[in-house]
Amino acid sequence: MYAPRMSDAVFEPWFSRWRLVADGKAFETKLGNRLLPVRSEGVPAILKIAASEEERKGAALMSWYAGEGAAKVLAHEDPAILLERCDGARSLAAMARDGRDDEATRILCATAALLHASRDRPLPKTLVPLPIWFRQLAPAAALHGGVFVKSDVAARALLAEPRDLVVLHGDFHHDNVLDGGERGWLAIDPKGLIGERHFEFANIVRNPDVATALAPGRLQRQAQIVSDEAGLEYARLLKWILAYAGVGAVWSMESGHDPKAGMQIAEIAAAELQV
Repeated sequence: MYAPRMSDAVFEPWFSRWRLVADGKAFETKLGNRLLPVRSEGVPAILKIAASEEERKGAALMSWYAGEGAAKVLAHEDPAILLERCDGARSLAAMARDGRDDEATRILCATAALLHASRDRPLPKTLVPLPIWFRQLAPAAALHGGVFVKSDVAARALLAEPRDLVVLHGDFHHDNVLDGGERGWLAIDPKGLIGERHFEFANIVRNPDVATALAPGRLQRQAQIVSDEAGLEYARLLKWILAYAGVGAVWSMESGHDPKAGMQIAEIAAAELQV
């Protein structure tokens, strides 16, 4: 049985409660979440301790997915969640960087379809309405002008007349869809939103890294693939990309990071839209 180090004491209550055995070293995400590879009755799993309310809402959505397009939840008691471990060798980010970008995008679209499928159970009470996600954009547009204004105009128009409402993962990209082996590609780390389906795909073109995202013609090509695979309106998807890249740049500024990449993606989308 696992004997936690002082730095890992946060995991201790869950070892006796869920009969866990350590199976690797603890690590921490950039958002402060603590994770530890474990085994649950011999099954490889990940024990995650959420560091924020946002992460706790995501855990509630993971439970709601019930392993359909997402990693299975083996146990959940706030702030801890025990997930099946997705440790297959394949990586969508690596595929996108190594000449298989189109294939990675199609896999993401297929995974999103599983996540967006209707389920015969009540929606999580923790879902955040999509307009809340964009609340920092208008003040930034008023303060900074430029492409932020274009992003804000797009966001306002889209949010005023939403279409095709679904439960949204909210942070859907290459590194949040993992190789689950025989179970296929599985999503992790949702934010837990509700809103228009187009929004879910806007983050794909901003990932897996800046160099890939800003390659000439890449945004337009991947947006067209997403439009075809997911049955979305191309121009409307571009508007969501413009809006999301803008608010993403705002988040970067507020967290002390360089917003340049997000602003550049927004400019590419705006140019394609001719706005």
